[in-house]
Amino acid sequence: MSHKLRDSSWDRHGVVKRMLQDTPLPRMARVRQLLDEERIESIPDTVKAELARPEIAATVKPGMSIAITVGSRGIANIPILTREVVRNLKALGAKPFIIPAMGSHGGGNAEGQEQLLASLGVTEETVEAPIRSSMEVVQVGSLDDGRPVYVDKYASEADGILVMGRVKPHTAYRGPYESGLFKMMAIGLAKHQGAEACHDQGFNRMAENVPAYGKAIVKFAKILFGVAIIENAHDETCKILAIETHRIEEEEPALLQEAKSRMAQIFIPKIDVLIVDEIGKNHSGDGMDPNVTGSYSTVYASGNPKVQHYVILDLSEETHGNAVGLGRADYTTKRVFDQLDFDTVYPNSLTAKVSTVAKVPMVLATDKLAIQAGIKTCEKIGPEGVRVVRIRNSSHVDEIFVSENLLPEVEAHENMEVIDPPGEMQFDAEDSLIRT
Repeated sequence: MSHKLRDSSWDRHGVVKRMLQDTPLPRMARVRQLLDEERIESIPDTVKAELARPEIAATVKPGMSIAITVGSRGIANIPILTREVVRNLKALGAKPFIIPAMGSHGGGNAEGQEQLLASLGVTEETVEAPIRSSMEVVQVGSLDDGRPVYVDKYASEADGILVMGRVKPHTAYRGPYESGLFKMMAIGLAKHQGAEACHDQGFNRMAENVPAYGKAIVKFAKILFGVAIIENAHDETCKILAIETHRIEEEEPALLQEAKSRMAQIFIPKIDVLIVDEIGKNHSGDGMDPNVTGSYSTVYASGNPKVQHYVILDLSEETHGNAVGLGRADYTTKRVFDQLDFDTVYPNSLTAKVSTVAKVPMVLATDKLAIQAGIKTCEKIGPEGVRVVRIRNSSHVDEIFVSENLLPEVEAHENMEVIDPPGEMQFDAEDSLIRT
């Protein structure tokens, strides 16, 4: 779990515990969801083949300094991917280096962003290239309406820029360009100042602003080519594609549709209580990916499952106290509250102009009480009882737990199967849910 920053204490007279302790908990069955499993067997071989394509290799000249973008998301195999890109650029005679391309993440400061890369396994030793982290940007051009277009200072001084990023559905808006190479340029490469500029008109204009800024950076900056990454439903690398700069605009929408088709999902469309063992920036920019959990923070994106109450039990170690997305929960635990690092949460929320993700839900002393609170306060529960689903996190939903009353739906679904029969939820002496 993340570092503990405080030691809170409340419910001094035990009133809340007395109100909740007799709330019955449903028996839960372990279920397997059959999701996309296609994956790349050899990342080094795939990267080598992509960068060796004549139209890609021709963009690299001996002696060139090349900035490679690496973002803050928990991209699978990112140290290996980055290292292999570095090695292949060196083989072509270039001098590559890494820049953190993550907008306001990492606390919105250069040291925090380099530390965030290190927490993802990206260090100068692991990727065999220097890391140059700065929040300083330079203006490289303007949009047609006069708004300035920014790029990381170190990247602007390089002979070329390689934009590397994962293509996937965004968590807060819909459009032909969501999370991908254009967004990596518009928000990641432009650092905090550029991220604020792109977010300035809110998420209702993001579907326009991301490609507008992306196209402008292609026009004004020295983008050599892009490397697009797609992952399967198990967060494993399933596609790596080098794209010529002038083809990014044309090819990215199709890659986004492919990424959407491969995404994980919860096949139960209506849930009363969704228990999430942990959230974190390594799982999603929103802590838990709304495309999986239905926990959308804006009106500009929507989808299943429809959830009445969210219960979040913990933060991932990799998120370092950044609990962005916690505000979408209804109930959480003292454990989570004591780890909260508001200095990392608030810059993200303010930049995105979405306060919801940074709010603090009702905090309960233990896992058991948080779950009982979620169940006790459900509305309009029919005779079949509360519909409960539990997931480890939004990155891994190949195995989930469902309440006993959901088994008929599971057994009728072609992509779900019961692994273990229903059993009681297991808690330790501190009433923490035992994770199996």
